[in-house]
Amino acid sequence: MRVILINGSPRVNGCTYTGLNIIKEQLKKNDIEATIYNLGNQAIQGCIGCGKCKEIKRCIFNDLVNVVAQDLENAEGLIIGSPVYFSSASGSIISFLDRLFYSIDRRKLKMKFGASIVSCRRGGATATFDQLNKYFTISEMPLVSSSYWNQIHGNNPQEVQEDLEGIRTLKVLANNMAYLIKCQKKADLPLPEELPLVHTNFIK
Repeated sequence: MRVILINGSPRVNGCTYTGLNIIKEQLKKNDIEATIYNLGNQAIQGCIGCGKCKEIKRCIFNDLVNVVAQDLENAEGLIIGSPVYFSSASGSIISFLDRLFYSIDRRKLKMKFGASIVSCRRGGATATFDQLNKYFTISEMPLVSSSYWNQIHGNNPQEVQEDLEGIRTLKVLANNMAYLIKCQKKADLPLPEELPLVHTNFIK
């Protein structure tokens, strides 16, 4: 049982990573393997809407997006982490997620568990949290909740470690994700019926 974590911060060992690592360690206590992928300072190309991914079954830009997409096929959960920039997620994580969720076969995401966490010095966390969760809610990925919004506060990793309420929130999130993954495995039910895809345009 595995969970993939994405660090959308340019600072590989910064506040967002610190929060994700807290989750990783708590998942490990629940016998869930976890892998953190760091976007770091890579120049993540945004989606150009070429549609080539539908033909070649991967994104045309061969970078970390395709690595994570392949790894995600064998994982039960995905957790996205981002710092707060102007009350929204980092540009690199949005470019990454746009391409990941557009290029991957949605049937491979169905009923995998999803969650997001955000780190900020002071404000803008809930807007960013809402922005990231939308990737899951249109992909048939059940959202895992915690005891509060999944946010961690601090201007550096040392301050993050002082946010005891935030740390508890992230640990509860990890516990809940582990519990749901184990319940899913134990139930061993087939996926819900796949309905035919329908697109309705409102401009004729």
